[in-house]
Amino acid sequence: MTAVTWLNGEAFTLFGQHVIWSDMIGNTIGLAALALGWRRSIWTWPAQFLSGGVLVAAYASAHLSGGVGKQLLVIVVALWGWRSWRRGRRQAQDGSLAVRFASWRERGLLLAGTAAGTAAVGGLFTLVPQLSWNPWPDAYIFVGTLAAMVAQARGLVEFWFAWLLVDLVGVPLAFGSGLAFSGLVYVVYFALVMWGLRDWWMRSRTGAATALEGAAA
Repeated sequence: MTAVTWLNGEAFTLFGQHVIWSDMIGNTIGLAALALGWRRSIWTWPAQFLSGGVLVAAYASAHLSGGVGKQLLVIVVALWGWRSWRRGRRQAQDGSLAVRFASWRERGLLLAGTAAGTAAVGGLFTLVPQLSWNPWPDAYIFVGTLAAMVAQARGLVEFWFAWLLVDLVGVPLAFGSGLAFSGLVYVVYFALVMWGLRDWWMRSRTGAATALEGAAA
């Protein structure tokens, strides 16, 4: 038995839903990564890298090419985020990561990029049905996750809003794809996202007030 075969084997059955190992392990690590992101810990990126690697197997088993592609992007962006945070481009005075709201230009670029990316990927999945059985939701999650991680790497509070929008589609798609644990984890993600959003929001206001005081001095 290969590692991939074991990962895609059934771990247990819950409420008639078959939970596979890769779905459970990958999403548990993903939850840890989100919690570490809320804490602004640099270890969020290695956790996201590992989670992405395991979830590639889960989405491949469900024949969700968009999900597979999303996890491959998670791996790439995790490496970039790790490098960005290590370089300390946005360090607060206490040595932790400084967070802020995006400018209107940055918001426009994120929204435009997400819309254009979803249209392009969704169009590809529609033209090549073998890539995904549910092309538009799959494409939306694929691109939305990338946008959220880019915002996170830049220390933008909008990162949490992006995750909320991904969750709204991710929950029903995961249950409909037979990835029950992913669906349950998305629900937990929602609670963590709300908690993290509040924390980053408050920290962004504190950082802005400190910056104004420094400028006045």
